[in-house]
Amino acid sequence: MNSIIQLEDEIIVWTNSQTNGRGQRGASWYSEPGKSLTFSMLKRYSGLPAESAVAINLAVSLGVASALDSLEIPGVKVKWPNDIMSANKKIAGILIENQLKGEHIASSVIGIGINVNNEKFVNLPKAGSLFLATDRTYEPEVVLRTVAGSILMELGKFPAQTLETLKDTYESMLFRKGIASKFQREDGSQFMGEILGVNHTGDLQVIMEDASLRCFQLKEIELLY
Repeated sequence: MNSIIQLEDEIIVWTNSQTNGRGQRGASWYSEPGKSLTFSMLKRYSGLPAESAVAINLAVSLGVASALDSLEIPGVKVKWPNDIMSANKKIAGILIENQLKGEHIASSVIGIGINVNNEKFVNLPKAGSLFLATDRTYEPEVVLRTVAGSILMELGKFPAQTLETLKDTYESMLFRKGIASKFQREDGSQFMGEILGVNHTGDLQVIMEDASLRCFQLKEIELLY
């Protein structure tokens, strides 16, 4: 079943069953009919500079994380760049596509996938759900309205909230920040490091084993956990 919900700001389209969901790095998103929540939100802007794409990503991630925290999901964190975790399990994913008009962002299509009442995952050991995290069932539309409202609230803070403030809040919720972790490069080689935060272009800052600071873009490394 597909539905359209008109909120105060924009239109949101959601479905009870998605057969070809997309995630970061070209990955697919597993959606269990009736138990997973998948929706897309169209958000329009006026005069938003193209470089604000980083702020959009940070704000949307914080919006989803804050909403799930308000639903009393334990241990909510953001796994860079925008997966949402509960403890060590991924419970939500975000994919944002921005539409440019000249040097400005005209709009964003924000795709969200949330595992709501899923009870088990086949061959997906790192996946979790709101149900598995709390042993409670949830009404998907309530989760949808809570999450969408939180995203719109975060995006509504532009331009009053500076990128530095947004970045500080995002970094405070980073998964495995300051913890020795294993990473894998595109070529398959691995190394140890500690997440420090993100820079002003959204790249991940990692303190290497030799104490040097390196910045990595989305497809350059993967956090292993």
